[in-house]
Amino acid sequence: MADLKKVSQGARNSAFLRWIYGNLTCFSQEHMQTFGYLAAMLPVVDELYDTDAEKVQALSTYRTFFNTEPQIGTMVVGLTVGLEEARANGEPLDDDTINGIRAGLMGPLAGLGDSIIVGTFIPILLIALGLSTGGSVLGPLFYVIAWNVAMYFGMKFAFDQGYELGGSAVEALVGPQSAALRDSIVLVGTMVIGAVAATWINITTALSFQFSADSGLVLQDTLDSIFPKFLNIFFVWLCWYLMTKRKMSPTVVMGLLVIVALVGVLLGFFDPGLSY
Repeated sequence: MADLKKVSQGARNSAFLRWIYGNLTCFSQEHMQTFGYLAAMLPVVDELYDTDAEKVQALSTYRTFFNTEPQIGTMVVGLTVGLEEARANGEPLDDDTINGIRAGLMGPLAGLGDSIIVGTFIPILLIALGLSTGGSVLGPLFYVIAWNVAMYFGMKFAFDQGYELGGSAVEALVGPQSAALRDSIVLVGTMVIGAVAATWINITTALSFQFSADSGLVLQDTLDSIFPKFLNIFFVWLCWYLMTKRKMSPTVVMGLLVIVALVGVLLGFFDPGLSY
């Protein structure tokens, strides 16, 4: 029986450092952290597979879109290192399984990380800037040192925990309950994305019609009385339709939205609230 392949500590450290310092590599609105993730997996794939064809096939898994909160989201990278190790040893893990886990976890971890790291931890550290009263350099020095030390060791812990989970989660991912587990993870991710859309998107129209001196129609009021937030859900659905059914890239869809907004302003459908 051939010895089981295992990712060395050196390769795991290399993957972690690539992610921690390069998670925004080649960042764009279309790909975001995709290529930073791909770069982090390079040393892992290079060590686990023997031929170039096998390496290319394995790396193709990580070309799909990925974006999460970089600190807590490090756990997802560690998790896929463990899953990739299991796949290299013959476990029946395909691209869809790995990407389903990635897609399902990136949303919830992004929400958790943004609230804990960005919304709580960083503001607490910034209180230390009060030490700068009178021109002292102690405030910014404390922040820079405390943030980098906490970030490094916190991300390393998340990465290692993800790696251990990845190795032990294989049975759950390919066993009898695997479909239900994967569907549950994806469902949670979908719910989080839906909540983000409902919270952050606010589209209204300024279009109105005056029929007489005493009667008129304000379209937004009418829409709100029939279907509140109709324009929000319509434009979210439109973006989903164009990207999934029409296979348009996110960049093209964003360009179309800019054109729609511009034409809408010129026709009076949208009011940007600008004054000249």
